[in-house]
Amino acid sequence: MTQKNFYITTPIYYVNDAPHIGHAYTTLACDVLSRFKRLDGYNVRFLTGTDEHGQKVEKAAEKAGMAPQAFTDKVSQNFRDLCRTMNYSEDDFIRTTEPRHLKCAQAFW
Repeated sequence: MTQKNFYITTPIYYVNDAPHIGHAYTTLACDVLSRFKRLDGYNVRFLTGTDEHGQKVEKAAEKAGMAPQAFTDKVSQNFRDLCRTMNYSEDDFIRTTEPRHLKCAQAFW
C-alpha cells in the first residue's frame, strides 16, 4: 500500500521584527495537523521559514543600523530558535535569501 502525501506550510514570516505569539500559534496549528497526519499514515512535508525581502525588512534593517543581510540573518535565527523552543516537527526551514530558494523561484517563474 502506498502512503498518501500531505503538504502543509506556514506563511513565510517577514523578518522585520522578532517572532511573537501569533507566529508561535500559526506554526503550532500547522505542527499539530502535521503530527496528526503522520499518525494517520500520511507522508507529511511540513515547511516553514522566513521571507527576507521587501521594503519593511529594508526599513527595519536601516532602523537597527545593520546591513540588510546581517539583519535578516539575526532575525531569521530568532524564528529558527522559536522552532526549537516549541519543538515543532517541521521538515524544512526555508529562507528566501538562500541560493536553493532563488534557484527554485527562477525555475518556477
